[in-house]
Amino acid sequence: MVPTIGVVVLICALFWLDRDAVRVSKAIWVSYAWLLIASSRPISAWLTFSMPGTATDAYIDGSPLDRNVLTFFLLLGLFALSKRAQQVRTILAANPALVIYFIYCLISLLWSDYPFVVFKRWIRSVADVVVILIIITERNWVDALKRVLTRVGFLLIPLSILFIRVYPSLGRAYSIGGAPSWTGVGTDKNALGMICMLFGVFLLWNGLGTYMDREAKYRTRKLVTISIVFAMILYLVLVVDSQTALACFLMADLLIVVTAFGPAFRKPAFVSVLLLAMFTVSFCVLFLGVGGGALSALGRDSSLTGRTEVWKTILPYAKNAWVGAGYENFWIGDRIRLFDRLLGGLNQAHNGYIEIYLNLGWVGLLLLGAIIITGYQNIIKGLRRTPETSRLKLAFFFICLVYNFTEASFKMMSPVWITFLWAVIAAPGAIVRSRVSTPAIQSPHSVEVDSSVAPSSVPHWTKA
Repeated sequence: MVPTIGVVVLICALFWLDRDAVRVSKAIWVSYAWLLIASSRPISAWLTFSMPGTATDAYIDGSPLDRNVLTFFLLLGLFALSKRAQQVRTILAANPALVIYFIYCLISLLWSDYPFVVFKRWIRSVADVVVILIIITERNWVDALKRVLTRVGFLLIPLSILFIRVYPSLGRAYSIGGAPSWTGVGTDKNALGMICMLFGVFLLWNGLGTYMDREAKYRTRKLVTISIVFAMILYLVLVVDSQTALACFLMADLLIVVTAFGPAFRKPAFVSVLLLAMFTVSFCVLFLGVGGGALSALGRDSSLTGRTEVWKTILPYAKNAWVGAGYENFWIGDRIRLFDRLLGGLNQAHNGYIEIYLNLGWVGLLLLGAIIITGYQNIIKGLRRTPETSRLKLAFFFICLVYNFTEASFKMMSPVWITFLWAVIAAPGAIVRSRVSTPAIQSPHSVEVDSSVAPSSVPHWTKA
C-alpha cells in the first residue's frame, strides 16, 4: 500500500510541478485520452485487471465496451473539429497522399472477407488522424502537443514501475515456456519498450529545449520533472529486453542531440546523409547479416528471435499480391486459426512493411511509400522554418521507419503510427504562440510558423 501511495503522490507532484499558464482548449482532452488508451491497454482490460484477449471471436468482434468508449471520444473529437472546419480542409488539401491512402483502406472492404471489420477498424484509424488534427489546429499547438505527451508519459511510466515491482500480476507476463517478461502498463514487453522509446525521445527533446531557453518561466521545476521521468525511462528501456525499441531510442536520441548543435547540423544534405546512414546500417545488420556482432550484442540471433520463420510461414498465405486481404483483415477468420496452431497465437507479422503487404498488397505499400516521401519532404522544409518542432518530427519519422523492421506498427491506435502521422502531416501556416526552445535559433518568445508552404500562401485563419 505504501508504494502505491508513494507513486500516486509522485504523479501528482509531477503534474503540479509541470503546470504553466499556457491556455489550450478543452478539446485537447480527447487527444490525451486517446493516446493514453493507445499507449497502454484497452478499457476492458483495465476494468478486468487483465491482458487483452486474442481469441479469434474477440479479435474479430472486439469488446463492446472498448468500441463504445472509443466511439464516444471519436464523436467528441469530430465535434471539436467541426468548429475548425476551414483549418481541417486546408490541412487535408495539403496532404493528398495521406487522404488517398485512407480512401484506399476503406475501399479495400470491397474485396475483404470481413467488410464490416474493415469498416470498424478504418473508423478507428481515422480517429488517430482526428486526435492529431485537434492538436495541430490548436492556437498554441506546440504547447498542446507538449502537454498531451508530457501528461501521458508522467502517468504511464511511474505506473509501469509500480506494476512491475508491486503488482506483478498486472506488470509482468510469462511465455508459454514460463519465461518472465516486464509489461508495465503495456500489453507485452515490446509495448512497454515502445512507450519508453517514444516518451523518452520526446522528453529528451523537451528537456534540451527547456535547458537551452534560459528565459523560460518555471524552467527549473520543469527540468526537475523531466529528469525524474527520463531517469525512470532509462531504467525501464535498459532492462525490459525490447531491443528494437532500445536501438531506435538510442538512434533517435542521436538525431535530437546532433540537430540541436546549430543550423549547420540541420541542413537537408547533412540530415539526409545521417538518416540514410542509420537506416542503412539498421537494415544491413537486421537483414543482410552485416555486423553479426552488433546483432549478438543486442541479444538477437540471425532469425531475429524467430521472426524470419514467421515471415516464411505467413507470406505464402497472402490473399492477393496487389491489393491484399483488405485493411486489417489478414489476421482473422480461418487464417488466424491456422496461425494459432502454426505460430502459437501470433496476430501480427512482426514487420510493418510485410503487414501492409498482407493487408493492402503492393498498392498499399506504394501509397505508404508516397506518404513517407512527401512526409520527409515536409520535415526537411520544416527544418528551415521551424527547426525545433521539426527535430522532434524527424526523430519520430525515423523511429517509425526502423521500428517497423521487426514490429508491425503501421496500424490503428499504435503510438508509433500516431506520432509518425503527426510528423508527416503538412500543416500550412499553423501559427504557434509558444516559446521557442533554442534561443540561438530565435528569440525565446517569438512566434513560430510551422509550415511546409511559402508564407504567402498562409490562409487568413492562421494569422495571429
